[in-house]
Amino acid sequence: MPPETSSADHPLLDVLTARGARSDRLKHARTFPARSAQHADWPDWADPQLVEGYQALGVERPWTHQVTAADAAWRGENVALASSTGSGKSLAFWLPALTAVRAGRAATQDGQGRIESTVRRSTVLYLSPTKALAADQLTALTRLLDAAGTRDVRATTCDGDTPSEERRWAAEHADVVLTNPDFLHFALLPAHRRWTRLLRGLRYVVVDEGHAYRGVFGAHVALVLRRLARLAEHYGGTAPTFVVASATTADPAASVARLLGTSADDVTEVSADGSPAGRRTVVLWQPPEITGPAFERSGSTTADGHPAGVSDDDPWALPDPLDPAANEADAVLTVEGAAEHPRRSATAEVADLLADLASHGARTLAFTRSRRGAESVAEQVRDHLRPVSTGLAGRVAAYRGGYLPEERRELEQAIRSGDLLGLATTNALELGVDISGLDAVLVAGWPGTRMSLWQQAGRAGRAGADGLVAFVAREDPLDTYLVTHPEAVFDAPLEATVFDPGNPYVLAPQLCAAAQEVPLRTEDLARFGDPARVREVLDVLVARGLLRRRPSGWYWTHAQPAAGMADLRGSGGRPVRVVEAATGRLLGTVDAASADGQVHDGAVYVHQGVTYVVDHLDLADHVALVVRRDVDHGTWSRDVMEISLEEPGDPDHPAPEGSRPAQRREWGPVTWGLGPVEVTSQVVSFQRRRIPDMQVLDTEALDLPSRTLGTTAVWWSVPDHVLRAAGVDADETPGALHAAEHAAIGLLPLLATCDRWDLGGVSTAQHPDTGEATVFVYDAYPGGAGFAERGYELGERWLRATRDAVAACPCAAGCPACVQSPKCGNDNSPLDKAAAVRVLDALLRHAPDGSPPSAPRPRPSTPATAS
Repeated sequence: MPPETSSADHPLLDVLTARGARSDRLKHARTFPARSAQHADWPDWADPQLVEGYQALGVERPWTHQVTAADAAWRGENVALASSTGSGKSLAFWLPALTAVRAGRAATQDGQGRIESTVRRSTVLYLSPTKALAADQLTALTRLLDAAGTRDVRATTCDGDTPSEERRWAAEHADVVLTNPDFLHFALLPAHRRWTRLLRGLRYVVVDEGHAYRGVFGAHVALVLRRLARLAEHYGGTAPTFVVASATTADPAASVARLLGTSADDVTEVSADGSPAGRRTVVLWQPPEITGPAFERSGSTTADGHPAGVSDDDPWALPDPLDPAANEADAVLTVEGAAEHPRRSATAEVADLLADLASHGARTLAFTRSRRGAESVAEQVRDHLRPVSTGLAGRVAAYRGGYLPEERRELEQAIRSGDLLGLATTNALELGVDISGLDAVLVAGWPGTRMSLWQQAGRAGRAGADGLVAFVAREDPLDTYLVTHPEAVFDAPLEATVFDPGNPYVLAPQLCAAAQEVPLRTEDLARFGDPARVREVLDVLVARGLLRRRPSGWYWTHAQPAAGMADLRGSGGRPVRVVEAATGRLLGTVDAASADGQVHDGAVYVHQGVTYVVDHLDLADHVALVVRRDVDHGTWSRDVMEISLEEPGDPDHPAPEGSRPAQRREWGPVTWGLGPVEVTSQVVSFQRRRIPDMQVLDTEALDLPSRTLGTTAVWWSVPDHVLRAAGVDADETPGALHAAEHAAIGLLPLLATCDRWDLGGVSTAQHPDTGEATVFVYDAYPGGAGFAERGYELGERWLRATRDAVAACPCAAGCPACVQSPKCGNDNSPLDKAAAVRVLDALLRHAPDGSPPSAPRPRPSTPATAS
């Protein structure tokens, strides 16, 4: 990160602060200086026509990091390219890849295009985490090839939406195939004999947005890439070169090495960014407290000086009802659960800021934490702008996962061209879709990691222009901590990417898929991890009848495809399609894991500001039928949960075969644990809450099946005598543990590459498997994702940050900024903030260093500006 400058004077700051009327919400501001470009000469090996094409597109000379990475890739070295958003990473991989393709084509054709030899032509496989990014890259690639005047490179996208005849053409003719790990896993590798030509000639594999491959998804992708390399060598005898492009991360070479299953010494790291950057001002923003029924005006104004924000009777002054509450994002405050001085919702605040920026002509992205949040922000902004100009209101939209591909492409083009001034989006636009020239970025709630924050921030001020970024805090322990501790945002190191390819829940189905493709041999085992560990998992698969062991190796003996055993993204199964019952029109999709809570019978579903009510959720056919209806309420589901330890030798809760044994350590009388658990949850009811006052209209029971998740948890157990010594009696214990659990989940993202939506938690005054008061925090993915393990490793640091955040919060009884959780299945009851602090103090007194808990830091009374 560049050094900060001494001032924060971006012209759009006046818009954010409404010429000072909202300046009390600005908690900290830093301006990072512009960075000048560092150029290098074109490599001697680069294809001259491609160089001419880049020059025709305005790239007279490449930047230094582009040439460094391209040179390494041309030499056949695996490359970890980690540079900022908009730094032209694509040139670094397309230049060597396309040069290799064209050189191979020239060697096999004469001047009339006739085949002269049987020299193997080079092929390229490009992988991105989203279909949108692959489509965007194909557009840019086509533009380059047209500018270069080349007609001999055949490139195409290929994914789950691609018709069979186009897939066949890609397999038989394409030199460059742009796809995603899902298609590679489910379609290309299982049908590898159809793709022999591509695999035999595979020279380069480009893995774009490498920082997105974390957790269970990252573990699966790591093993899919190893299967790919194995098949390429099976057909061609040579290993392809991998280029992994990523946002700047901690230790990029080590992350890429883990992804590829190699040593960090075998990866060339390129992280010195030679691209230019404009000044970027980053502000930390905290919405105001709601002090009474007559809520304060927002202070925002339109271009003509009229209020564009909130009036005293504005329904959005309350936390916005479309904010995901029980399942997705900002906490919904009810009369019973509200803090003494609750703060305005982050989405309502971002909607005001986006409306003001749009009214001043500033092109802006607003990143939200959820699909419902994106819909909510867009709708509020349109409501704010409509009285000023219907045309202006029409230049704001939502963008999120679950939209149909054609909708997403239209929105991407509209924000690029300037037809749209504002786009409220989920992190779907955090990745490398080429959207440049934006004036501002708003971030509603902590995006989970510093990597994500800077990746989102990089959308502002690209191509050398000045940019403004505002991180708007939710009422959440982590968000509150960050806006009052700016050093944790600006000065802390970036996170390392966390994923575990050795997770048996991930490794077992991937080994089955590999064995179906080509029988596994003993010499293959090291490719997939520690050979002894891999053999243990193979033995389990043989015992279960999934594989058959023969002297020559391990064989898949079933008719059904093995790839179906693996859920790459940990979503819990096939997505649920949302279909309009009257017309049969597909509106979008919802992840299987979220469907019970979001599209159950009677749920309200929002799509681009239009409301629907779910008529029926058909779990067998994975379809939610909805009816268009205007309603005055939103819906929030409630679930119940229990957790059990899976101990070796326990007949009631046997650990999954091949899973790692539990670990234990003692802090005196306090026990810490890490190991496999089984989490059972069930959505049992939902509430209808009237908009805008959030009054509960009714509660309706649901008859949905329970869901069981085998995963990994970290937990701590504390005996009664420690609690009593801390002044926590039996009546206070449930609320104390529950509050501590919520706060701990909120703070673990400071230490692990995750956010609270990657985690779950359970607390109990006496757990049957431990016999003591216990708090569990678990990975919300099958088998685990490495986050609980990180909490176990850094337990003392984690609990100390948790304790400090709770103690520093000025509320009396607990609020969303400290101990209330936006996804609590028990409606945030019981919670006891004061008792939670006493419990955490007691735990930390028994910590290895024996030091007392730190005192709460004073909250700044005025905005802090860098000096």
